[in-house]
Amino acid sequence: MAYIVVFGPLLAAIVAGLFHRQIGVKASMLITTGLTILAALGSAWLFFDVAVGGNARTYQLATWMAVGSFDVSWAIKLDTLSAVMLVVITSVSSLVHVYSWGYMAEDPHRPRFFAYLSLFTFAMLSLVTADNFLQMFFGWEGVGLASYLLIGFWYKKESANSAAIKAFVTNRVGDFGLALGVMAIFFVFGTVSFDEVFAAAPGQADTILTFFGIEFAALELIALLLFIGAMGKSAQFFLHVWLPDAMEGPTPVSALIHAATMVTAGVFLVCRAYPIYEMAELTSAFITVIGLTTALFAATVGLAQNDIKRVIAYSTCSQLGYMFFAAGLGLYSAAMFHLFTHAFFKALLFLGAGSVIHGLHHEQDMRHMGGVWKKLPLTWGMMLIGTLALTGVGLPLINLGLAGFYSKDMILEEAFMAGAEGIPFGFLAFIVGIIAAGLTSFYSWRLIFFTFHGTYRGDQKTFDHAHESPWVMMIPLFLLAIGAVFAGMVFRSDFVGSGALTFWGESLPAGPYAEGNYGPGAEGHHPPTWVLFAPVGVTAIGFVLAYWFYVVKEGLPARIAAQNGPLHRFLSNKWYFDEIYDFVFVRGTRALGDLFWKGGDQKIIDGLGPNGVAATVMGGARRIAKMQTGYLYHYAFVMLIGVLLLTIWLIAGVGGQ
Repeated sequence: MAYIVVFGPLLAAIVAGLFHRQIGVKASMLITTGLTILAALGSAWLFFDVAVGGNARTYQLATWMAVGSFDVSWAIKLDTLSAVMLVVITSVSSLVHVYSWGYMAEDPHRPRFFAYLSLFTFAMLSLVTADNFLQMFFGWEGVGLASYLLIGFWYKKESANSAAIKAFVTNRVGDFGLALGVMAIFFVFGTVSFDEVFAAAPGQADTILTFFGIEFAALELIALLLFIGAMGKSAQFFLHVWLPDAMEGPTPVSALIHAATMVTAGVFLVCRAYPIYEMAELTSAFITVIGLTTALFAATVGLAQNDIKRVIAYSTCSQLGYMFFAAGLGLYSAAMFHLFTHAFFKALLFLGAGSVIHGLHHEQDMRHMGGVWKKLPLTWGMMLIGTLALTGVGLPLINLGLAGFYSKDMILEEAFMAGAEGIPFGFLAFIVGIIAAGLTSFYSWRLIFFTFHGTYRGDQKTFDHAHESPWVMMIPLFLLAIGAVFAGMVFRSDFVGSGALTFWGESLPAGPYAEGNYGPGAEGHHPPTWVLFAPVGVTAIGFVLAYWFYVVKEGLPARIAAQNGPLHRFLSNKWYFDEIYDFVFVRGTRALGDLFWKGGDQKIIDGLGPNGVAATVMGGARRIAKMQTGYLYHYAFVMLIGVLLLTIWLIAGVGGQ
């Protein structure tokens, strides 16, 4: 079954990509969709067998590389961590495949699109089932390639090409750090196998490495380099700039890459390598700071975005920040729990946004929407469920709510407890997480009210022809809505409750509250009651403010935006990161290149070298050529002068002797 799960999408990508002209469009779509659904069913079986049943195992497929002591195999590692990721990846991917039958119905290049989707799925599956860092790096680069192809799928659009290049280049920065981390692992441990590295990690606690002339603790340096890779892939602060621009790709791509799979690879990496991070306190603290900064930054930027997909993209960036600061605090199981639930409601929101765009004839600007819930009632209902799950609506005392209520609140409560136990930045993470939760509620309900309620602000002809999406697009929304409602409730105890230690086995520590000493009513140490109500309280405040601005005082936000005040400019321009990076890196690189090219190469090297010699020779040749007049008396005169000079030299020479 594991072989079908991992290699089924690869086979589908090969068939659809290379033989679509022979088998036809529909057959290509059917093969890719069918094998991905089969992989999803197989993943569900593996989840219950491996994660719930405790039957972890590794399939050794072949020796990949064997050079001296460097021996790397290709394997399929099945433990609870990989089983969870298999379910997330294949379930969302299969629903995206089905959804794309409707969304991409008019695109002439559907076989290529479906082949890319399946290729991406295979690369992600290779990443999460790797049993060594090098195989994981293969999958890591594979999803980078596939995302480049998918973001730039509409290659005739200049903006799509630019977005694809931006994503590819930004990820190369992070991937360079990851590559150095893998090299450092082999240098220190003599192997890249997960099991061998993690078993030997405690013995390397005091090892020192020199990097750029500075001494570092080996495990701290390795952990930092690996996390740099995670920052790029998961769009964390400083390396986040590619994520919103990636919305230039088709909407199903946004759901697949930016909701549930590629952007979560960094979280998976940190959780997979937890034995290293548990011994790298400084790097873990750095991860916490980057995570909480990302959560706050992306939430503030989401307040002022008008593209419906970009709002959801910044929401993804913010929620990834939650996962990372949880992992930085050592709350790996809580981070994975939020990754799991987030996949359902964020994919639901992205595909719901795609349904809106499809129904409004490719309109994405919320300023040209409003009042469309009557035209798109099913889409409105699905987006409402996704928003309730994202904002974490629930009742703390009776522990009842949607998916985000369980996972996000779990992170916040455990962050508070981590701070109480003296873990660095625990309290700060809790406070920032609460603020980000309030902002998340505001921009999420802003999206709902701005898009579906109030007065329609777009072209009347577009509104008159607005329509609900076909059933092939709506069925995936219904299935994702089920996950958005029940995923947290059903799996909470498996991830972080009393059964979590059995559930995770040796894959991951379940956290400090795994034995049941957690939450209201638990015996022993648990957060104060006000901590439990704080997320719900700020969520309610965000809802009320969004309702007041966009329903009660409709038109007020537009007037505020028209004033273009400094705060609005700052947020709408995304803290000016693009402008800063353009000035420092793009223009700086161009100026440096011009300096070496025009100043160094042309003026110095060419000027003093080939061009200088050539100019001197050419100038001399021109002067000599002017002497060639063709008149005999000129030549006789020159000869006479020559003879005269020779005679003088001879006389002077003889006289001197």
